[in-house]
Order: sequence, then C-alpha cells, then structure tokens
Amino acid sequence: MAVSPLSKDEIKKMEYVCRLAARTLNYIGQYVKPGISTNELDKLVYDYTLTNNARPACLGYHGYPKTICTSVNAVVCHGVPDSTVLLDGDIINVDVTSEKDGFFGDCSATFFVGSVSEKARDLVEVALLARDKGIEVIAPGVTTGDIGFAIDKLVTRRGYSCVREIGGHGIGRKFHDEPFVPSFGKKGRGEKLVPWQCITVEPMVNEGVSTIQEIDIPNSSIKYYFTADGKLSAQFEHTVLVTDTGYEILTLD
Repeated sequence: MAVSPLSKDEIKKMEYVCRLAARTLNYIGQYVKPGISTNELDKLVYDYTLTNNARPACLGYHGYPKTICTSVNAVVCHGVPDSTVLLDGDIINVDVTSEKDGFFGDCSATFFVGSVSEKARDLVEVALLARDKGIEVIAPGVTTGDIGFAIDKLVTRRGYSCVREIGGHGIGRKFHDEPFVPSFGKKGRGEKLVPWQCITVEPMVNEGVSTIQEIDIPNSSIKYYFTADGKLSAQFEHTVLVTDTGYEILTLD
C-alpha cells in the first residue's frame, strides 16, 4: 500500500501532539505507586488530556472503554483500567495516545511499582533497549523487516522473546495505519519506509514464551492479551518520523 507522506504543516501538527502524548506519559508516571488503582490513573490522564485541549484517542476507539491502556505484569497490551490496585513489585505498561487537530501521538512506557525484582528490572531494561535498537535502523529505504530483525536479535540474545502477532504501525492522519512494524523479521523483507511518514516502534518483550492469549473486551472489537505462560511482559513505544536522511523521535517531552 502506497504511503502518502506528511506535508510540512502536517509534520508540525504531529510534532505538537506527540510532545503532548510524551508529556502526558511523564505526568502519569509520577502517580504509579503501590495503592493506586488503574482506574485512578485513567481518570488522571483523561483530565490532563482535556486540560491540554486534546482528546484521548483510545476512548471509544472500536468500543474501547477507557482513556489509556494499563497492562500489569503478565498482560502484554491493551489492559483495561479497572479497580485493580497496584502492588509493590508489580510492573505496569501505560500506553497513551493523544489526538489533536486530526493527528495522533502514541507512546508507552513500563513503570516499576515500588521495589521490583531483579528479574523484572532486567526484562524492562531489555524492552527499552529493544525499542531503541529498532529505532536506530530507521531511514528511507529501510524495511520493516530490518527493524524487526534488529529488535529480535537483541531480545533473544538476552534470553527473552518478542511477541509476533502485535507490533508497531503507521500513524499520523489515522491512529492505526499501514505498515505493520513487527518485532521480528528478516533483513530486506516487509514494507520500505519513505521520507516523511510516521510509524510506531513498540516491541512487546516476554520473560518466557512469545505466545499470547487473546481476551475479549466487552462491547469492543479490541482485544487484550496475556502471556501464554503467565510470565511477565514489558513494552516501550515511540512515534517516529522518517526523515530524508534518517529519523526523528517525536514522542519526547
């Protein structure tokens, strides 16, 4: 599918909404502590987004009922905020997407809740490194397989596994667009990147097996996912602009 590059004006709008998403993610991170519920985190992000004259893109998207995704411990992604109270030793991925003037900024981070195990700390470190390793290869003409190869190589060398069914995506005028950006792949395979398109890079790194369980969200076509073996999963995400010579990370505060 041919990608329609963003214009200079559209890139400015992407830069604005992505900075807002990054700022929102940093804002909520300070509240991630033992004793807070994922519903409370969701409400804080909802209020913060509206205060900044933007819209939480997840809310109502294909029936998704909340502002953010809160994926705790073995939840891989799309965890729905509810009455769950965070406990000391948990890890939680918070995924924020903001919409402003018809453009979308998408980012996530995995946070420690209180004092976590060395095992959890190492997994989260690898997920962060994996995202950044995938971003490092981005340039015009690079393929999505090149990105996935770089991510998977790092993750498997550290003894973990990448989720294959879900990954990054095109973004900009739409929340989710082509191409699919996997966290595994072969060099030279997949879609070629072109200047002035935006993608997300968001490897989901599992402590154990790469396979996942799919769970329905009531009244929504969105699913959420657990690791098949019940072990931990961690994820980090940036929205990235492909430039004429390389890349620019847009979701930086």
